[in-house]
Amino acid sequence: MTNIVLFGPPGAGKGTQADILKKKYELVHISTGDVFRYNIKNETELGKTAKSYIDKGQLVPDEVTINMLNAEVDKHPEAKGIIFDGFPRTEAQAGALDKLLENKNDAVNAMIALEVEDEVLVKRLLERGKTSGRADDADEGVIRNRIKVYYDETAILKNYYKKQDKYFGVDGVGSIDEITQRLSQVIDQL
Repeated sequence: MTNIVLFGPPGAGKGTQADILKKKYELVHISTGDVFRYNIKNETELGKTAKSYIDKGQLVPDEVTINMLNAEVDKHPEAKGIIFDGFPRTEAQAGALDKLLENKNDAVNAMIALEVEDEVLVKRLLERGKTSGRADDADEGVIRNRIKVYYDETAILKNYYKKQDKYFGVDGVGSIDEITQRLSQVIDQL
């Protein structure tokens, strides 16, 4: 299996590229946000547990998140691989993901990060904000803070995967096809 952790700051084009790569390589795209929304909406036991933390304004414990991801991975036994989007966020979560996959005789093959300059991201997100209706895409201060949080969080993970020789930075500027081609060059070597 080809298991990829796909990273990139807000506005880097992760969602667009995940959709393309999912089809091209017959991978399953697991977005932590989607998994949370699904479990909460369908009131699964894990969803109820997660919601109890969210309702108190607390972070959902890693164990609950990992259990949700595990259930999601188990839904796709025929998958040729998985694109993990939005997870892991911390070194502890990366270790838990390694353990989850290890228990399935599998592993993360690569962390691929789309690299885009801040000014390009801000421009892209403000543009997206005009049509997306997302409030967090319409305010430059909020956008810059989201970008900063991303770099604060992922710097640790970059080092975690670099130590395992699994980190790949990919230029996220250009046409969608050009970026897909760059990502494919990395995936094809795994």
